[in-house]
Amino acid sequence: MQDLSLHILDIVENAIASKASQVAIRITEDLEKDQMIVEIEDDGVGIPRHLLGKVLDPFFTTRTTRRVGLGLSLLQQAARACEGDLQVQSEHGKGTLVRANFRYGHIDRKPLGDMASTLVALIVANPSLDFQYVHRKGDKAFCFDTTEFKGELEDVPIDHPKVVPFIRDEIKKGLAELGHFF
Repeated sequence: MQDLSLHILDIVENAIASKASQVAIRITEDLEKDQMIVEIEDDGVGIPRHLLGKVLDPFFTTRTTRRVGLGLSLLQQAARACEGDLQVQSEHGKGTLVRANFRYGHIDRKPLGDMASTLVALIVANPSLDFQYVHRKGDKAFCFDTTEFKGELEDVPIDHPKVVPFIRDEIKKGLAELGHFF
């Protein structure tokens, strides 16, 4: 995968497949500590304890449609390539937290990518789910929460064709204030 936004998309798709109703995506860029942390947390069915140790194996999957599960192992490989790592915490019936950390200034750290398009794709494809995106860089922060946004829309669907460009612009504007441009 070319950038971190595509890894995030893949992990969130796993959360959706696990029947999550809420997904939180948190990105922290700590320039002083030379760290980037990406967290994806969901309230899905979670991973049974006996399978938790296997989820980073690229040749293990619970899917019946294919024999490999590359998403987590590819993200782990990307993190390790720049002096980081990946942890998965899960409790069956309560959800999962995937946390990847990277050395921020490492030459091999993948760029963040187009998070605005990733978030819009997730929201449009899953309008009944609630997504929270929190991005911190230094002393600045941007938060986009579909729960709050849906409340402001009242009876207008969040995936309405006139709403989607507004969502994309809001996310792009928030990320631009953090120094991310697409």
